[in-house]
Amino acid sequence: MTNSLAVAVLLGSFFLMVFLRFPIAYAVGLASVACMTVMGANLNDVCRLMVKGIWSFSLMAVPFFITMGVLMGSGGISEKLIALANSLVGWMRGGLAQVNIVASYFFGGISGSASADTASLGSILIPMMVDEGYDADFSTAVTITSSCEGLLVPPSHNMVIYATTAGGISVGSLFLAGYLPGAILALSLMIGSYVISVKRGYPKGEKFSIIRFLKQLGESIWALAAVVIVVVGVVCGVFTATESAAIAVVYSLFVSVFIYKGLDWKGVWHALDECVNTLSIVLILIATSAIFGNCLTMLHIPDLAAKAIVSLTDNRIILILLLNVILLVLGCIMDMAPIILIATPILLPIATGVCGLDPIQFGIMVILNCGIGLLTPPVGAVLFIGSAVGKTPMEKVVKATLPFYGCMIIALLLVSFVPQISLLVPSIFA
Repeated sequence: MTNSLAVAVLLGSFFLMVFLRFPIAYAVGLASVACMTVMGANLNDVCRLMVKGIWSFSLMAVPFFITMGVLMGSGGISEKLIALANSLVGWMRGGLAQVNIVASYFFGGISGSASADTASLGSILIPMMVDEGYDADFSTAVTITSSCEGLLVPPSHNMVIYATTAGGISVGSLFLAGYLPGAILALSLMIGSYVISVKRGYPKGEKFSIIRFLKQLGESIWALAAVVIVVVGVVCGVFTATESAAIAVVYSLFVSVFIYKGLDWKGVWHALDECVNTLSIVLILIATSAIFGNCLTMLHIPDLAAKAIVSLTDNRIILILLLNVILLVLGCIMDMAPIILIATPILLPIATGVCGLDPIQFGIMVILNCGIGLLTPPVGAVLFIGSAVGKTPMEKVVKATLPFYGCMIIALLLVSFVPQISLLVPSIFA
């Protein structure tokens, strides 16, 4: 009886506070404390569990990746990557929409953040697209959906959080696993953009020129090299994820200040201030989620959830679809980091034990589902940012995004049912 009451208090109070729009860290922490009180647990353990939750060498990579992304995002590389993407795909029908999608793939490998991608690239590309005759809602929809590529293309601090939460997963393998799904997501969005562009008669850009492409590649190589430092260093065993992230921060600072000269020292301090604000939110979430995870384990909620889901059906295909639906629904009401921290301990045993999914493949599924959640009301942070940057009412943006939701769901289904999309690249470099 006590366990049933504790489960009801933990989950009931948590979802109540989420719907009441409590800050998610407070909702997680307060629900956990209420649950521990009902269970008669020692509340002195609260601080111990919070410290234990962030006492991890792997998690030290998170602040470095966030700092790297902010420095590079503020350091004048957006224009370089847009020019590179334009030289590559700008010649197509609806060229600027294609440029937007490809630039997001490049920029995502540096920022690792859909919000940063939308704010940085969107502030440049949305007005540019509108001036060229593209509809504002379409331009905003392309920007926000393509920003989710950055969650899959390494280095992504959300991948580090998943690897730490799941336990025993190589961060390097998870990084490599994101490239192909990110490319498939980009390709599906490009096809959708092309079809809409043809129907609406959006313009083409300049003809493709190999000379112009190589020139732009040369100018962008300094930015792209940051990704090489992180991924190659981790995969080849030269650095740990934390060490490579720290080196990448120093490199990003050098490139932003001395090569592209997009930042002065005053701008660097402003960027570091932004990093501290972001990092404090992430670390508080991780700390409070450690208490929540402890409550889940003590109450055997992962086992109960597995039995409940399996009791519905033993069809593997339906179970995988059900996992995706659960993650998509969570994405509508919660931000990305808490979903990873809370849902992974519950759903990972079902995904690996019952559905036979590889933990790395499931990690890519989780991140892509969370990315789609960032675009869905009522919580969709990237949707709000895109609406503000594009100066377009949110309801118009949502309507324009509907075809792109379809493109993203197709990519999600491919990732869910074709394991090699996630596992091919890691297996080559294993």
